[in-house]
Amino acid sequence: MDNRALLDLAVSGIAVGGWFLAYGLARLVTRPASPPPEPATPDLGPEPPAVVSLLVNRWAITEDAAESTLLDLAARRFVELRQPGNEPAQTTVHLPAAAPDESGLRPYERRVLSRVRGLAVGGVVPLTALTFRDQAQAKSWNKRLRAEVVADARAAGLSRRRFGPGVVGALVALAALAAVVTGAAAFHYGVWSESEDNAGFAAGIVTLVFLSGIAAVSPGERDTPLGRRVAARWLGVRDWLRGHEQFAELPPASVAVWDRYLGYGAAVGATHLTSAVLDLGMGNRELVWSSYGGTWHRVRVRYPRFWGRYGRTTSKLVVRAVVPTVAGAVLLRFAPGGLDSLPDLDGRGLRVPDLVTNAVLAVGLLLVAAGLYRLVRTLADLATERTVTGEVLWLEVWLSNSGNDNDRPPTPWLHYLAVDDGTDDRTTAWACPASGPAAATTATP
Repeated sequence: MDNRALLDLAVSGIAVGGWFLAYGLARLVTRPASPPPEPATPDLGPEPPAVVSLLVNRWAITEDAAESTLLDLAARRFVELRQPGNEPAQTTVHLPAAAPDESGLRPYERRVLSRVRGLAVGGVVPLTALTFRDQAQAKSWNKRLRAEVVADARAAGLSRRRFGPGVVGALVALAALAAVVTGAAAFHYGVWSESEDNAGFAAGIVTLVFLSGIAAVSPGERDTPLGRRVAARWLGVRDWLRGHEQFAELPPASVAVWDRYLGYGAAVGATHLTSAVLDLGMGNRELVWSSYGGTWHRVRVRYPRFWGRYGRTTSKLVVRAVVPTVAGAVLLRFAPGGLDSLPDLDGRGLRVPDLVTNAVLAVGLLLVAAGLYRLVRTLADLATERTVTGEVLWLEVWLSNSGNDNDRPPTPWLHYLAVDDGTDDRTTAWACPASGPAAATTATP
């Protein structure tokens, strides 16, 4: 293979890879802060519960925003929550005969109140009937509510775009630079290979559009100096609420006694029973309740998606690393020479190697890179094996064998296992094989 093709390919890869490196650094630098909580305090601030939920969840909107808003509306007498029996799930929402003045309601508070009014019959609606039956409608409603909460937080100086205009502008400028380099490399290849259709300009445009599109997608919100101070104060309120042993087990109707504390408790993740009822019995595997450590709190769980190395034995992983590495090395060493012996396609010297050698080289490089990466990760996993003690939060089938429709049903062989070890309010789920050795995990039920 002509070394010029390798050079053009390397230059393009470095340009695009450099952009993704800059993008990763931008995400790292702009990560939302996790301020330490102030001393426990019962003093509530002026921020509404939905905004408080945004701040204490590291500037991420959760279902607590809508739930805490409904409870706060009940505390402010815009609605009334009644529990006729011993079962909190039987709670009903009642609209007052004469509603308070609504001029001071925020857009997302009006949205929640409108949801109640739209479903109420005779001024009453069961609490569990507030759930959406149409997934598309639920997604649209929650998207608008999130936008309204974020807008309110920004207006108060508590939140800002994670990628501001400066960051986006810098990423677009770097995308343009990568596009110029990629286009020039493609143009250079077209010139020396005497290609009739030089794709340099098209390669540059595609690169620019693709990378700029990624830069334009908002990755969410981040903190501000004022937002960090306010979040720390509300984390102190959370600790004070969690200090009351019975607070986590209060039902929604107890808002009549606890007033606005119940809504703010839902916002900061301190109301286990109330939030469970308002969750309408629908589990959210990414935000799970845990009592590990003696207090109820929510843990955000991340689930790995790429499963090539999960649930495999060490020997299988080593084989799956060595085989592609050797195959890629063979392609890089022998394939170009073999292709050089193929005949011309026409009398002008246009040869098969000119069309496929680059593809063979790319495949070889990918195989070698994938094999080496898998080998390094396998060795790293072996070197960092540890025992985890905590509470099992979530156990779910991840992958199953196909089975046989007639004789044998699909058999699960890999599960998600999320464990709260008490070190952080975020964790990553383990990949737990159905049988065989994995991680030695001690968990309390």
